[in-house]
Amino acid sequence: MLEKTFYKTLLSRSFKNVPVKVVFWDHSTATYGDGDPEITITFNEKIPVADVTRNASLALGEAFMDKKIELSGPANVIEILINAAYQSAESFMRDSKLRRFMPKQNHSKKSSMSDVQSHYDVGNDFYALWLDKTMTYSCAYFEEGNQDDLEQAQIAKVHHILQKLHPQPGKTLLDIGCGWGTLMLTAAREYGLKVTGVTLSEEQFKLVQKKIDDEGLSDVAEVHLTDYRELGDRQWDYITSVGMFEHVGAENLGLYFKDVANYLVDDGVALIHGITRQQGGAFNAWVNKYIFPGGYIPGLTEIIGHIEDAGLQIDDVEMLRRHYQRTLELWNQNFQAQTAKVTEMMGERFVRMWELYLQACAASFESGNIDVIQYLITKGASGKNLPMTRDYMSQPPLTEVSGL
Repeated sequence: MLEKTFYKTLLSRSFKNVPVKVVFWDHSTATYGDGDPEITITFNEKIPVADVTRNASLALGEAFMDKKIELSGPANVIEILINAAYQSAESFMRDSKLRRFMPKQNHSKKSSMSDVQSHYDVGNDFYALWLDKTMTYSCAYFEEGNQDDLEQAQIAKVHHILQKLHPQPGKTLLDIGCGWGTLMLTAAREYGLKVTGVTLSEEQFKLVQKKIDDEGLSDVAEVHLTDYRELGDRQWDYITSVGMFEHVGAENLGLYFKDVANYLVDDGVALIHGITRQQGGAFNAWVNKYIFPGGYIPGLTEIIGHIEDAGLQIDDVEMLRRHYQRTLELWNQNFQAQTAKVTEMMGERFVRMWELYLQACAASFESGNIDVIQYLITKGASGKNLPMTRDYMSQPPLTEVSGL
């Protein structure tokens, strides 16, 4: 009886804006929100209240993965429910009495490699099923609004980042956390830069090296399977880092920006693109356990403080929250179209885990719980070697390397 009362209170507070039908473990039902529900939440078994009050996201996330909770409704039913919960000030997503955090994390070089490999080394074949042809696993940039061409939007993101640097042909670029190499190799081919990429993922490293070899770019491009902290006293004219600082941990964030400063030449320019909370830093227990071990989303003022402490200056800040929401929604559509193949490869529990991850993240961006921000920063006086206005950011590359 107490469990039923607890869940009725939790659900009534969470879904005020979305009509929802709930089927409890004893087959009794209840409806919350105004209107006729198109969504049904079914509890196949009772989830211990102690687990939910200890950590709601972890307990309910695992219950969904294990089919203790099932959902029916539109294809994006998870996104709808989680966004509704974020919008309600009384929901478990925002009630401080129900929010708990994991113990202090470890971000040693050894643990960082293990964390990255646990996520990115699932296999290139898995990511190729639902990413676009560029194999870009970060926020796209939709120049024409809500269009559906993900590949076009990812290519636009790469150019948006590189153009902000105002790169000069023949200069050098370091890409920290280079992924599958689209950005760094575009910089080499179309902007005439000599590029260096670093990754901790063996799968990414192998594919980037193959691209360098296949495209004959070995004289202008190199990739290293190493921790970004192991690059010695080398310096570069430009640095890019996309979706990277979320992995370094709160305790290493200041050191990360100091490394960026150390790797830049005087008056060098960096574009740092990462998920940021405007409300302050936090991390999620379920995401940490199943998706991004060691992940931490820093706050906006926290990031700016570390940039200042590293002796860097800010040239430009751009929020791309809606772009990441759209990116995740398209990834989810692609993923759902491939669930049969992924189930065969990884099993049903893995599929449910990734459906929850993609849609929950989309909802988190939609609600404004998290944002993704590009920080254009300079080692030296802000904008010293940049044009006076932002107009240059929309200009095409200064050069294109012929024959590549």
